[in-house]
Amino acid sequence: MIVKESIESLARRIRVARGLEPADLLFVNGRVVSTFTTEILEMPVAVAEGRVVSLGGAVKEAREVVDLRGAYLAPAFTDPHIHVESSMLTPEGFAEAVVPHGTGATVSDPHEIVNVLGIEGLAYMRRAAQDLPLDIFFTVPSCVPATHMETAGAELDAGAIAKALDAYPDSPALSEMMNFPGVIYGVPEVLAKVGAARERGFAVDGHSPGLTGSDLEAYLNAGILTDHECLTAEEARYKLRSGMWVLMREGSAAKNLRDLIPDVTQGDAHRLCIASDDRHPDDLLREGHLDNALRIAVAAGLDPLLALRFVTLNPATLYGFRDRGGIAPSYLADLVVLSDLERFEVLSVYHRGAHVAERGELLVDLPRKDTRGTLSSVRLPADLDTKLSSYPASGSVRVIGVEPAQISTRHEFGEAGEAGPGKALQFAAVVERHRQTGNVGLGYVEGFGLEGGALASTVSHDSHNCVLVGTSPREMAHAARVVAEMGGGQVVVREGKVLAALPLPVAGLMSTGRAAEVAEGLEKLHAAVRACGCKLPAPFMTLAFIALPVIPALKLTDLGLVDVNEFKLVPLLA
Repeated sequence: MIVKESIESLARRIRVARGLEPADLLFVNGRVVSTFTTEILEMPVAVAEGRVVSLGGAVKEAREVVDLRGAYLAPAFTDPHIHVESSMLTPEGFAEAVVPHGTGATVSDPHEIVNVLGIEGLAYMRRAAQDLPLDIFFTVPSCVPATHMETAGAELDAGAIAKALDAYPDSPALSEMMNFPGVIYGVPEVLAKVGAARERGFAVDGHSPGLTGSDLEAYLNAGILTDHECLTAEEARYKLRSGMWVLMREGSAAKNLRDLIPDVTQGDAHRLCIASDDRHPDDLLREGHLDNALRIAVAAGLDPLLALRFVTLNPATLYGFRDRGGIAPSYLADLVVLSDLERFEVLSVYHRGAHVAERGELLVDLPRKDTRGTLSSVRLPADLDTKLSSYPASGSVRVIGVEPAQISTRHEFGEAGEAGPGKALQFAAVVERHRQTGNVGLGYVEGFGLEGGALASTVSHDSHNCVLVGTSPREMAHAARVVAEMGGGQVVVREGKVLAALPLPVAGLMSTGRAAEVAEGLEKLHAAVRACGCKLPAPFMTLAFIALPVIPALKLTDLGLVDVNEFKLVPLLA
């Protein structure tokens, strides 16, 4: 997959490379990172027509000369797996947040918005991503909904996926096949989705938490290429040996990089990437994006030149981006200037040779695209209070045990009477919000530590129904109504008062605001949750993932509790 170029542009680049006319841009006195050979080269780099034309060659003149003063020049970073919607920002706002941190491209799975709005959600994301100083390549979602044990706002069968792949031939892959049990058990509809991608020559992204042995081999026989769910070095090594590309994840809720990096060797470095998966706006602005992951990886002992390959050349190789990921003639001039290879401070960012960011500040304005058609209302059951009052008064119940910085959960057991303010357990619910089915799934959760109040969010992976956790059904019903009145979003309530609220009107997932505004709103939410006693580092990200029934071990959907290991609905009472 190569960005198209006119013959006239190509001809001019050839003339510039031969020294027959000046380049547009000439970087001098820099240390050039060669991702092809893991070397540092001290030579000038010339750019014309948005591409690198010369690396230490005949070019001596340029319309603009940039003196790097010993700084490092590297390819801009590529995130090989992220959900833009999880930033709670539209593509424009997402670009505002990540471009100053050196991100030049992403491979993005839009299954969040497609689960709400169907294929029109993908069309909107593609429109909104046009003309940005960042290239967002959208894959075609494979799991809408992720399983048969939940209700989404849309359904994409194999026929719909085939049409989408035909409509968007520039898509890099079929999105992560989260329904790994459907593949392993040979469900015809699931295999037809994979077949539609393979027969058209598309890669198929994977999602196989904990799979090894014959189950993994069965999964891989469907042509699955990648995995971003490895929790241990042993699991990553097993999957690398099985021919998979392993995307080491460092997101807001799931942070696996420190556990995986120590086992990296030169022998497997060509099959490894670093990905975010899900990253909140406050983390993007405060800590950074892939630049933050690079700092973590190098601090954990990884060679910095290998680390840079994992966010540049390797993702480009994986998805067939033949003019990205390196600094060489004909490669896109998507470049980042770094202070050093330890702190990875991003000094400047260039997109197609244009200077787009400097020391954390975006230099170009990004007007918002029209969001009409995405403003999804939240339709709650009229008898929500009654349905939320149906928790058992006593007895042994199944409990979702959450872990800080992880999206997997435990399948625990507890006593119904032990739920409430300041107690070990809190109440949880998932309310269907798309089709007015009236479905409400009830459960219990351990690990939020709430002393009072309730949380509500219309961000709940991947069907994005309204997910609730609280110390009483009454508080939860109040939180749900506040979210509905906002048209989607996240809220913290306590004793009849709204402590903090963040409207997310675009499909109930994203804000049209600036990255800094949304980050500030999220910080207020986190402060409100902490005031209620919760100590989780990313409570709303954790809240969103208790509803994802393809990550072990116990989850909750609008249809009830799901034992992910058994891949079936199970009763609340044990």
